Amino acid sequence: MRREKKAVRELSLECIEPNAAGIDVGAREIYVAVAQGRDPEPVRCFSTFTEELRAIAAWLKQCCVVTVAMESTGVYWIPLYEVLEEAGLRVCLVNSRHVKHVPGRKSDVSDCQWLQYLHSVGLLRASFRPEGAICALRALSRHRSNLVEAAAVHVQHMQKALTQMNLQIHHVLSDITGKSGLAIVDAILAGKRDPEQLGPSGRQAHTCGEGDGDQVAGG
Repeated sequence: MRREKKAVRELSLECIEPNAAGIDVGAREIYVAVAQGRDPEPVRCFSTFTEELRAIAAWLKQCCVVTVAMESTGVYWIPLYEVLEEAGLRVCLVNSRHVKHVPGRKSDVSDCQWLQYLHSVGLLRASFRPEGAICALRALSRHRSNLVEAAAVHVQHMQKALTQMNLQIHHVLSDITGKSGLAIVDAILAGKRDPEQLGPSGRQAHTCGEGDGDQVAGG
């Protein structure tokens, strides 16, 4: 029995954002696409230097672009985002996973053209981007968190090294990174090996009665 092939109809979606552009951000090159008819060369390539970022903003405004869609790839998008926002353009920052889950296939068009099309028909959802002051505070908070995590890893390295030398300091002191713990570690690094000198009474005696060479063991 012969089956009839179903006719495939091309769906034409309504254009919601006619003044939309799409940007594909890379480490060295940035590809920008505007709608057909806005420029004889609707797809252009720019470098990532600040002068070129400003040229992107100027070209988009020349093409009467109001909103721009770009993926949040690494941290490469941040300088361009700030330049475009400063120029008065509305930037739609899109999660890469959301773009991949959009139905359809981009066939032979480039990434920036695909983003421009999806944005023009309203198929992209913008990620939340707080104000500049909140972004700066968030960056400091994340940096502090990373430093605390890195410090914890180094403390574990200290405990491991002391255990390999059979110096059970962490069983005597609750925190080897405290004042007493660091004083003992500094004394060990200075060449002291006598437990009496490394203990609390020995360190207090050295602090009170001897020179700078022994004060590193003071607590």
